[in-house]
Amino acid sequence: MTANRVFVIVTSSFPIRDDGSEAAGSFVADLVDELAKHINVRVVAPGPIAAREQWSRRVEIVRYSAPAKPLSTLKPWRPADLLWIVRVLRGGLFAARDAITDDSMHVLAFWGLPCGEWARRAARRRGVDYSVWMLGSDVWSMGRLPILKGLLARVMRQATHAYADGYQLAKSAEFIGKVSVDFLPSTRHISNAECLPPRTSAPYRLLFLGRWHPNKGVDLLLDALTMLDDEDWLKIEHFELQGGGPLEQVIRARVAVLQGAGRPITAGCFLAKAQAEAAIMRADWVVIPSRIESIPLIFSDAMKLDRPVVATPVGDLPKLLQTYKCGVLAEAANAGAIAKALKFALRGNVLDYLSSIRQAAGAFSIPAIAEQLVRACGRVD
Repeated sequence: MTANRVFVIVTSSFPIRDDGSEAAGSFVADLVDELAKHINVRVVAPGPIAAREQWSRRVEIVRYSAPAKPLSTLKPWRPADLLWIVRVLRGGLFAARDAITDDSMHVLAFWGLPCGEWARRAARRRGVDYSVWMLGSDVWSMGRLPILKGLLARVMRQATHAYADGYQLAKSAEFIGKVSVDFLPSTRHISNAECLPPRTSAPYRLLFLGRWHPNKGVDLLLDALTMLDDEDWLKIEHFELQGGGPLEQVIRARVAVLQGAGRPITAGCFLAKAQAEAAIMRADWVVIPSRIESIPLIFSDAMKLDRPVVATPVGDLPKLLQTYKCGVLAEAANAGAIAKALKFALRGNVLDYLSSIRQAAGAFSIPAIAEQLVRACGRVD
């Protein structure tokens, strides 16, 4: 343990309201707590105002001012959003510079842009190393835009280490940056020490938990549910849709139609971490109908809580389900394939997947991730 050294985390994902709207934020918070067992940590993170706060004995937060809604939802063509974008870009960079106070520090950016660029500039100014950890939105969304792609490539090339939270994502990032990118899974602690067992036969309880966004395929899921017949619905005790996002009005309207047809389905809201864990334990199956994905946090959450998944074959989900046999993989990322996979799952026994689920859970260890980062980036003797 190095009591005097400081690991600086620069991130756009960290709890502000703890309402569940920032899933990646809960992962970063859990990782920060784990890192603090090895080294002092200073986190540059969004907040309602620019301020400093003591998160715990070994964790300090340097907040930059950010809007209440997620930064990814800001639209530059809206004047109010554009003003926030400018404030965040300036405030994040200034906060990163304030946080890096001596050359014994190492900086780790979550995620590629804009945090990686803040880390790059602030670290260069102080003469310290930095590393960057990328999400799918960095590589598969921003990486398609020429200017942002160039910025992301520079962030990766000048970093001491580059990481990505998916196998395919790491390969795509390597293509952009022309540097080696290591895979590290994003995951989070599970606070429920004892998992309630799922049911072994229908009628089952099913859960979708995530952003109501086209990338997450919640609209595809609702299309699939309309394809299930009365016999299929007799095998469903309840279907929960938990989350929120840009498709909220559409999702709630479509759920109301299904409810009007007598289907046992409800639309909830964003859930804080403990509520999300409780929702997973209420379920027997977790459904991941994404169009675009790497390895979603909901996958590792489900594995740690002994729940099999029904998932579309996108990102690293095929590799994970083929390796661990921890659920049902749809044939394609479309409504018909999702409906077919749901029908298969509803006829099965959840306990048939339990041993494989527990093997998969072991691959997502926050202590192991923290130790790897400290060894690679923390320069701990």
